[in-house]
Amino acid sequence: MRKVVLITGASSGVGLALCRRLLEEDHELHLCLACRNMSKAEAVRTALLASHPTAEVSTVQVDVSSLPSVFQASKELKQRFQRFDYVYLNAGIMPNPQLNIKALFCGLFSRKAIHIFSTAEGVLTQSEKITADGLQEVFETNVFGHFILIRELESLLCHSDSPSQLIWTSSRNAVKSNFSLEDIQHSKGQEPYSSSKYAIDLLSVALNRNFNQRGLYSSVACPGTVLTNLTYGIMPPFVWTLIMPIIWLLRFFANAFTLTPYNGTEVLVWLFHQKPESLNPLVKYLSATTGFGSNYVTSKKIDLDEDTAEKFYHNLLELEKDIRVTIQKTKNQS
Repeated sequence: MRKVVLITGASSGVGLALCRRLLEEDHELHLCLACRNMSKAEAVRTALLASHPTAEVSTVQVDVSSLPSVFQASKELKQRFQRFDYVYLNAGIMPNPQLNIKALFCGLFSRKAIHIFSTAEGVLTQSEKITADGLQEVFETNVFGHFILIRELESLLCHSDSPSQLIWTSSRNAVKSNFSLEDIQHSKGQEPYSSSKYAIDLLSVALNRNFNQRGLYSSVACPGTVLTNLTYGIMPPFVWTLIMPIIWLLRFFANAFTLTPYNGTEVLVWLFHQKPESLNPLVKYLSATTGFGSNYVTSKKIDLDEDTAEKFYHNLLELEKDIRVTIQKTKNQS
């Protein structure tokens, strides 16, 4: 029987590279590309089938920053599939990134220079907006939209006889100090991307505590510093041109600079081959690339406590409940 893999954000960057690499690993897969832009998704589908004609590739339209879109996509998926073996929760945004030049240059001449270059900790801020659902855009796109997708697809994911695996695209930029249980959407802060990625780490731990006995496992992974449309927005193109020689040099001292989407997917492909019950739920798995371009996988213990993870999970459940009540009221009034 074909394994079925659902991938959000599959039409570009790491998501697209992942599709290609997974089909190289198993050309009998059924890939379902969950994308916002259907014209791009169909173009990717055509290209994948041309290079891997024995595979099955389908598409579904979903915008994880829109709950109506998530509900509609979930409904379609439940009609078309009986189960998912893997769900890669990869779609994400970093809107309007602003680089703190002063903090960057101060950091370059400190003992934390390589760490700052690898994680952008303390030097990268973003401004965002409120979505049509009344939620912070980064929180809804990176965390809550995916959470609702999982909740809606529980019947396709929970099979104790054969486990399913959730694989989240997290980040080395997930910093504990940027997250607060009192402000889970990070509406009062300036680093929503970092906060959302730490929230993903918390959620993954909580999902394992609540769903492992039902056959659903969750892991978090970081593709490293990959040059995609998301990262190119941080600085003007000419600045990237100037600093690229430095970045290539830093690869000999820091393994986080994977740079290409292909390299970044190393950990995502590695997780595809692991038995989910053998993975450590308190560890983040990381793509790494040596200065000579060799890829490998490493890991790092997540800086969190399980009680906070459980509290965050219940906060999400409460938010979901409130939203469903609001939706029902709106339907009754119409």
